[in-house]
Amino acid sequence: MLKTNYFLSLLFLLTTNLSFAQDWQQKADYVMNISVDVQNYRYTGEMDFTYHNHSPDELKELYFHLYFNAFQPRSVMNQRLSHITDPDRRMVNTSQIGERRIFKSKIDTLQPQHQGYQKILSLRQGNQNLEFSVQGTILKVVLKKPIQPKSSAKLEMKWEAQIPPIIRRAGKLNQEGVAFSMAQWYPKVAAYDRAGWHLDEYVAREFYAPFSDFDVKIKLPQKYIVGASGKLINANEMPGYGQAVKRKWNTWHFKAKNIHDFAWAADPDFVVDSAQSGSSPQLYFVYKNSLAEAYKENWKKVQPLTLQFFEFMNQRFGEYPWETYSIVQGGDGGMEYGTSTLVTGERSLESLAGLIFHEGAHSWFQHLFGIDETQNEWMDEGFTSYAETKAMAAIVENKNPDGIGVHQDAYNGYYNLIQSNVEEPLSLLADYFRYNYTYGISAYSKGQVFVAQLGYIIGEEALRKTFLQFYKRWKFKHPDEKDFIKIATEVSGIHLKWYSNLFINTTRHIDYGIESVEGKKISLRNYADFPIPLDVLVTFKDGSQKLFYIPLHAMRGHKTFEKEYYPQADYQALDFWAWASPTYSFEVEKEIQKVEIDPTKRLADYRSENNVYQK
Repeated sequence: MLKTNYFLSLLFLLTTNLSFAQDWQQKADYVMNISVDVQNYRYTGEMDFTYHNHSPDELKELYFHLYFNAFQPRSVMNQRLSHITDPDRRMVNTSQIGERRIFKSKIDTLQPQHQGYQKILSLRQGNQNLEFSVQGTILKVVLKKPIQPKSSAKLEMKWEAQIPPIIRRAGKLNQEGVAFSMAQWYPKVAAYDRAGWHLDEYVAREFYAPFSDFDVKIKLPQKYIVGASGKLINANEMPGYGQAVKRKWNTWHFKAKNIHDFAWAADPDFVVDSAQSGSSPQLYFVYKNSLAEAYKENWKKVQPLTLQFFEFMNQRFGEYPWETYSIVQGGDGGMEYGTSTLVTGERSLESLAGLIFHEGAHSWFQHLFGIDETQNEWMDEGFTSYAETKAMAAIVENKNPDGIGVHQDAYNGYYNLIQSNVEEPLSLLADYFRYNYTYGISAYSKGQVFVAQLGYIIGEEALRKTFLQFYKRWKFKHPDEKDFIKIATEVSGIHLKWYSNLFINTTRHIDYGIESVEGKKISLRNYADFPIPLDVLVTFKDGSQKLFYIPLHAMRGHKTFEKEYYPQADYQALDFWAWASPTYSFEVEKEIQKVEIDPTKRLADYRSENNVYQK
């Protein structure tokens, strides 16, 4: 009896720890005071930092990212930029020698007064100084007192930083003349999870961090106007937002809860518009007053579209959880941050709307879920691009967001990647793709195809329910693709392990075709090694139609008939197609005029020329 109780107790502890390991996540609190030297583009920072260790592990060190250190000639970012075949054109100077194009890293040309850096001046825990070391963009801090599980530690940090020219995302004096685009600008704690510390050097890719609370004060000369993450606490007395108080310096005070990155931009020429309606948050549009009139008009016209966008996203993907969202002119293109985005502003209305929709959608698939962009960049960018595409169709293009061909550009990009012969698996760490081209098409296009094709597999209605259930269960919890697929399986009743494994971890491709039509017998073939269910639409000689649905054996279920795509067709679900068999045949009841595999074009069949038989 004693022995039995011992093993039962041990089993309880093991299962309890397993559950705990799956549920915990870290948290941090930042209280920062920043003073900016606008003449020399430098600033000093003081930070009270509190780290909440919710893990089951004792932590003897903490790690921080010092992103501005990447903008130095000896940095890993510069080495990567100097040796990759197709560098980001924003980050290089280009010259031509005959037919040969030469790329020169902009970081190589930075003189010391323009190089970026973040230098730690002091670091204390309680009344004790801490040992620390810096390697590239990573700061290692050795704690005097380890942080025990379910406890917290407070650090006091002082640092100074020099702001580089805009080369990637952050810096001074961007191409549109914005003075300060302050992203990745503070010592940002690294992510710690079941895999341990995530200490990726900054090479211009994206991010992963714990959810945090921010209390930030930024001291600037009176003429500057700021757009930032979070809520402006003293808005009533700040220029652009309220009745500005005349004084030499302003201290801008922003607060934000449960975000994992904080960004801001400042310029003397900024103006601020605000808008709110329906279920949208309070929106702020911060842009330069000196923009050409056509661009300024676009910034006005995009405001009601952005309100519609947030209402669309709330309905489709779950309620936006924060009070505010700021669209701020700055940066080198577009980049998402907690409750804000930096975007370049000299754009057509459609381009500006598309960029805002994309970065705004990241509020869900990066900032609300906290997806790890260092290794699941395709999930973050792909899901975001999927949402952006639907929103653009519904709001800007006045189309059915679930109509045929809505995601065709993403499919075309994926097919081009296949033909390029440089495709690599989606599961590859974001920093390690051989080509920027491969990374971009994989993350944005192939990632979007993953979701759109999932709608084909489980049905669009089931996919919409999956997104809402995913929101309910996983917001603020750092999910990955397995968590999403599990929800999709629960909602649809279709097992999807085969799909996620083949699409994410391999570079296998889908290629089905009609092998023959003999009388009333239709024979199909899988010409590749990626099995998938099929919709086969048959048009009979008398003009009637019937959709034959062939589920995959590994699915252990099948989707509901999507009548909205085949309003004139009858429907029949056929027997399962075993994935190990290359061929499948079935007979119909009437004389055949036409056979077509997947008329909705959601199946990512990269050689579709044999998908149609016409008598």
